[in-house]
Amino acid sequence: MNDYVTLVILVPVCYLLGSIPFGLIAGKLYRRIDVREHGSGSTGMTNVIRTVGVPMGALVLLLDMGKGVGAVALARYALDAPEAAQGAAALAAIAGHNWPVFIGFRGGRGTATGWGALLILWPVAGLVASVVGLALVAITRYVSLGSVTATLVGCAVLAVACLAGAAPMGLIWFAAIGCAFVVGRHRGNIERLLKGEERKLGQSA
Repeated sequence: MNDYVTLVILVPVCYLLGSIPFGLIAGKLYRRIDVREHGSGSTGMTNVIRTVGVPMGALVLLLDMGKGVGAVALARYALDAPEAAQGAAALAAIAGHNWPVFIGFRGGRGTATGWGALLILWPVAGLVASVVGLALVAITRYVSLGSVTATLVGCAVLAVACLAGAAPMGLIWFAAIGCAFVVGRHRGNIERLLKGEERKLGQSA
């Protein structure tokens, strides 16, 4: 299968995978609410924790990470796609999570899906991002701060590794575009952090 055909198959399939709204499903099944109408309006883990509860939030985190892992695994192991196509699959999954076709393009912020994808694309960058992000959340209790910082650090590590020849050059597009997808969706959180108005983990919606 040539690379063009691979991309034509991968991108829409992985976008649809990313579009599965696990946070919305959790809210509907567990509390009979639409999480997009509460708290931050996001379908991601943090808003699910605030509106539905910690156990469901943790489950949603794992499922959303699984979308990124699944997209890369499909590209790498099922289609034997090159690294650039694997990165494209991961980006499609993040786009689906952020702008899901199934629920009117109102989704999450892409952190968990991007995190899962980064861990399988280039584990070193994923582990560095994990340590930085989790440490910041533990210290400050600002999930958004941990998410944005981890994204910037993880993507920077991957980009440097690509430029240095330690990681496949085809992944540099994931580092650049994936970072923009996630950080851009946190624009409102960044503004609230700067104003001191951002909610901490554990505060109600």
